Amino acid sequence: MVPVSVVIITKNEAEMILHSISMAKLITDDIIIVDNSSSDDTEKIALANGCHIYHENWDGYGANKNKGIARARYNWILSIDADEVIDPQLAAALHELNYDDRHVVYDIDFKTYFGNKRIRFGSWGRDHHIRLFNRQLVKWSEMPVHETLLLPASMVKKKLPGYINHYSVKDEDECRAKAIHYAGLSARKHYIAGKKAGFIKLYLSPCFNFIRNYFLYLGLLDGKQGWIIAKNTAKHTWMKYHLLKQLAHAGKRKAYTKNRLAYSYTAD
Repeated sequence: MVPVSVVIITKNEAEMILHSISMAKLITDDIIIVDNSSSDDTEKIALANGCHIYHENWDGYGANKNKGIARARYNWILSIDADEVIDPQLAAALHELNYDDRHVVYDIDFKTYFGNKRIRFGSWGRDHHIRLFNRQLVKWSEMPVHETLLLPASMVKKKLPGYINHYSVKDEDECRAKAIHYAGLSARKHYIAGKKAGFIKLYLSPCFNFIRNYFLYLGLLDGKQGWIIAKNTAKHTWMKYHLLKQLAHAGKRKAYTKNRLAYSYTAD
């Protein structure tokens, strides 16, 4: 075993969690599950496989990942999702790694799957993320979606051999549902950050994202799945900015009503 804790956040992940845990057990004796009110067998499977499970309210992806990091035995953290599985090459690389320098973070390539098909092109085919880091220097941002690692300027990024296999969606319905779900989360994130949804964002950005994924990144070579991914990426972009515009209008109406009430109270 290596001095690395694996942290996984879950909600109703019984279908995939055993696969993820089984590969994680090749590298560590400390697997932390942060569960958000699962109603399936997620907890039962995790406990039967020696994981430490904690029940937490949902405060966002980054916040819940940080809760798991705080409970880990080791300072080195491998952060994965329940639908992500390390491959044997990555497991071997983690056994050979020197963990003395906490100022290094490790970037890992992803193999992403649509059902049982690996997606080799488009934005999904280019996926990679920093997932191995030392918690003494690195934490997740606590944004509602698309959380990022907060890296001090002194950090050095290195690439690890091997992959994390990401079983992203089972079918077109799940792909569409995820696009809609994350559009809502992203819209709220942008609204809080004070961003606006103008004509370019509403109408040109979705078109550009489709062209980039399907043509420039050669998503068309992934066949039907490449088309579905490009289409739903464009849908996500349009819906994100459409919802952001609605939030902005609702905010203006609320502010207008508040000002009118304040004026009426002063006039009286």
